[in-house]
Amino acid sequence: MLAIALCWPIDTVLGADPQTYTTTITPTGEAELDAAISASSSLVSLQKTHAVSPFALAGRIRNDYGRLRTALESYGYYAPAIKITVRTRGDKNAAPVTPMDGTDPQLPEWLQAIPKGQAVQVTITPTKGEIFRLGHVTMVRASGDGTGPVVLNPLETKALGVKSGQPAIASDVLAAAASLQMEMKEEGHALAQVAPPKAWLRPETHTLDVEYTVRSGPVVTIGAISLSGMKRTHPAYIAQRMTMHPNDLYQPSRIEAARQDLAGLGVFSDVQVNDAPPLSAGNQMPLSLDFKEGKVRTVAVQGGYSTDLGGRGGVSWTHRNIFGNAERLRLTALVTGLGGSAQQGLGYDVYADLMKPDFGSRDQNLSVRVEGIRQLLYSYRQTALLVRAGVVRRLGQRWTVSFEGQAEQEQIEQMGLVNDYTIISLPLGATYDSTGLSNPIDPATHGVRLAASVTPSASLINGTSFFTIMQANASTYFDLTHLGISRPGRSIIAVRGIVGSVQGASTFDIPPDQRLYAGGSATVRGFRYQGVGPQFAGSKYAIGGTSMDAGSVEFRQRFFRSFGGALFADAGQVGTGSRPFQGTLRVGAGAGVRYYTPIGPVRVDIAVPLNRPKRGDTWELYLGLGETF
Repeated sequence: MLAIALCWPIDTVLGADPQTYTTTITPTGEAELDAAISASSSLVSLQKTHAVSPFALAGRIRNDYGRLRTALESYGYYAPAIKITVRTRGDKNAAPVTPMDGTDPQLPEWLQAIPKGQAVQVTITPTKGEIFRLGHVTMVRASGDGTGPVVLNPLETKALGVKSGQPAIASDVLAAAASLQMEMKEEGHALAQVAPPKAWLRPETHTLDVEYTVRSGPVVTIGAISLSGMKRTHPAYIAQRMTMHPNDLYQPSRIEAARQDLAGLGVFSDVQVNDAPPLSAGNQMPLSLDFKEGKVRTVAVQGGYSTDLGGRGGVSWTHRNIFGNAERLRLTALVTGLGGSAQQGLGYDVYADLMKPDFGSRDQNLSVRVEGIRQLLYSYRQTALLVRAGVVRRLGQRWTVSFEGQAEQEQIEQMGLVNDYTIISLPLGATYDSTGLSNPIDPATHGVRLAASVTPSASLINGTSFFTIMQANASTYFDLTHLGISRPGRSIIAVRGIVGSVQGASTFDIPPDQRLYAGGSATVRGFRYQGVGPQFAGSKYAIGGTSMDAGSVEFRQRFFRSFGGALFADAGQVGTGSRPFQGTLRVGAGAGVRYYTPIGPVRVDIAVPLNRPKRGDTWELYLGLGETF
């Protein structure tokens, strides 16, 4: 006994402690299964992050047998074979050592005897064996849930998603219970429960029999709805706004849609909907809605810059619930014209916006704006007061229509002539958006956007002149992942087209600010704002026109997580007739970089004109938040 006690310290000193090792897994031929095996192995997950003694390494090896068997069984291989071998490596001059089987009881002593400096190679070789398939898939009724067999309807059978003969994948078998329970709740069975399945392995037939215990419960309708947590918001408005009502069929999807609708009002920072059992008379489930109101007042700073319009900056103040019915009041004051090739001096833009949701009916908002503008453009100098009010109505998820009434009193100086104008107009508009984005700043990766407007107007000066401005634009987005050459959302081709026409009056019969112009980020980049189209002789002053058309093609590529770039080409023209596609076509091209933030991409674009006029600028720089279109 004394001799043995003296030997252990010598072995401990000579042996490698901790013992370094590497792990190799022999592929099974199924990439997804190989990934699951690797993720399940503690030998793989811990080899670089935790030092291990020889005896602890032996423990890891033995524990991995169970882990790896579980991984294989989860993919339907219930009769696998797993072999783990251990060998030394790292010393070319040392005598070869016979590999050790991971199940050998002498493995700890074998590892303890390895000299320092020699690493260990662990090789895992899984053999799948024959895949097991589902045998009998049966439904049994939970105690107290009536009598007779459980018979699933077609929707419930589809939701279950498993049937006899398919591979016995554990995740599919387990997910089937949750899917069936969700479908039963959608059918109004608010108390439905599907327990985790019981399973019986049949090695002789390589099958797995599965049994689900189902408690459907009664069909339930929505009962009384209680509201809590509102301090500034009128409960009567919320009750009127809700898309679910007492006596409606209890459906989780409909209840969640109603919750999201209320959360989207911009008044609440959180909205929670909870069942409030027990069931009331008539099998009704009471619901409780708990609201957490967000900040009512916010202050924001705005800013932007382009070489043509120069810099603009200012501040806005917003009250998000001014009268208690989710009305929003926003006051904004901006200084404009801070430099810029299309500017002649400083200006301002001051306005107040009031938005009242659900005006007259649901999904119909009232919008009112009072605005004062002064801008000193090269085309004209304008000082104006505008008042407009209109209704915007949403038709389904993609269509929106609008109707406005607008009055404008302005003074415009152009080429030394000063005129006062009073303009009354009735804009009508419609938009279509299939991009699926709720935030317009988020970059679109698919779908179509359409917008069209018709604006009958009357100019009340030296008599009354009538004219109608018609404009339409469309943009579409194509993800190159559909061609198999990029990951989803990484490489996008965006195309835009714009067309406009003024009917009923010639160019000089309508006020300068009502004419059509092109040039700048909204139409043809590379040309300054209003820099495309007819100009007064010998000057940079744009005349404007009564027709306009423009088009853009842009390639957008994301790099890494937060960066991207763009290449683009724009073309457009302005004519003096009412029919578009007249005038001198101007073409610009450029490139830009993007930095993607949680609120949208920050955009920096540089563009040059490819056929600029003699007095045109040689390049333009644009900074902004969100894509150009």
